[in-house]
Amino acid sequence: MPRRLLAVCALVLPLVLGPVPAAADGAAPAPAPAATWVAPLAPLEVTRPFDAPDSPYGPGHRGVDLAGPPGSVVVAAGSGVVVFAGMVAGRPVVSLAHPGGLRTTYEPVAPTVRAGMPVARGSPIGTLLAGHAGCPVAACLHWGARRGTGYLDPLLLLRPPRVRLLPWS
Repeated sequence: MPRRLLAVCALVLPLVLGPVPAAADGAAPAPAPAATWVAPLAPLEVTRPFDAPDSPYGPGHRGVDLAGPPGSVVVAAGSGVVVFAGMVAGRPVVSLAHPGGLRTTYEPVAPTVRAGMPVARGSPIGTLLAGHAGCPVAACLHWGARRGTGYLDPLLLLRPPRVRLLPWS
């Protein structure tokens, strides 16, 4: 491997992968930290996938629908702060702000949290209610994600990031 590429890898990989903690006794390093995101409902069963709109007000599905029994515990997909927990257009919604400007929403969810509360990844935020339009089972959670005004497929949060090293030119 050319020396220049090795130097770039040595600079870039720690930024992408994060530091590797060293063990105090010189043994093998500690295991990698847990995933940053978890599914808000388990098991993960998608009934309707993400369908990005062509324009801010165009048709599409700005999230994914996940099947679950009514009364299932819905958890925070990632650590953040509750920015809203209440009714929107007659449906109960919980919205969380995450670092990096990401916001996730969960509906229909009877909230067990309130605005301003910090939440940890995997902590309960409410219970799933029946009544989501178009749901083919007893209850579906609509889980959405956006950064700014752009909607994202929230399922991508559950996948580990792909590290790509491009040739030095």
